[in-house]
Amino acid sequence: MPELTHTGAVVVLTTLDSDADAVALVRTLIDERLVACAGVLPGLTSVYRWEGAVEQVAEQQLVLKTTRGQLSALEVRVHELHPFDVPEFVVLDVGASRAYGAWLAAETTPREE
Repeated sequence: MPELTHTGAVVVLTTLDSDADAVALVRTLIDERLVACAGVLPGLTSVYRWEGAVEQVAEQQLVLKTTRGQLSALEVRVHELHPFDVPEFVVLDVGASRAYGAWLAAETTPREE
């Protein structure tokens, strides 16, 4: 098993309505090299308090994989693209294999045009 290291890898969680085009949002973030890859998990039921009422809605969980260096730009872009007034933006520091960390870094580095 490869040794996990602190490569600067992070996972960002956000949610979207169940009928939103999550794949389109993810593809934009990948095209802009803000994330290397993402998982879209349908079938989530979220329960939360919003404006004084407890809400229960069907949503999709997005698991965005990126680097610490891209977090600020990613947060700005998620807020620009996201339909919610206050989108979830939860950041988890993670260990990763050196190879995976290197791949994340390569895929989130802007390319010269």
